[in-house]
Amino acid sequence: MIHTRIRTPFAVAALALALIALAVIALAGTLARAAVLAHPARGTTVRLRSTSLGKILVNGSGQTVYLFTHDKGKHDSCVHISGCTATWPPLTTSGAPSAGAGVKRSLLGTISLAHGHKQVTYAGHPLYIYAGESPGDTGYVGVSAFGGTWEAVTAAGKGRS
Repeated sequence: MIHTRIRTPFAVAALALALIALAVIALAGTLARAAVLAHPARGTTVRLRSTSLGKILVNGSGQTVYLFTHDKGKHDSCVHISGCTATWPPLTTSGAPSAGAGVKRSLLGTISLAHGHKQVTYAGHPLYIYAGESPGDTGYVGVSAFGGTWEAVTAAGKGRS
């Protein structure tokens, strides 16, 4: 009997904590859904920048945007190569991508990736950035890695290396 009395307060406390945790999780989910409705998803902006290579596409932070010559059509082949996306992450968006000055809106699109993410495409090419690159850098243009070449993208949607 004494043994049961010692456990009972602990069991009640554990149950109370579990119910509080469930209530907090439910409230957080409700608040997150409200935030999404109040603030619709914004798309990634693709801009045109003048560089030593000529005018090329960059993301909203000014990082060079790349196409991968190993990709065929609107298919990201980097995602299937071990270590590739750690070095060359896809340019993703949570909404429709937007075109900065000089970028043709009609050439922008998206493809679906795992877990509901969307990768930005331009002229049908899946787009990437280089993980270690700072805004304005072009030093990785023309690099051969993971079975293809990483080229900068022109406003016409062509690769430049």
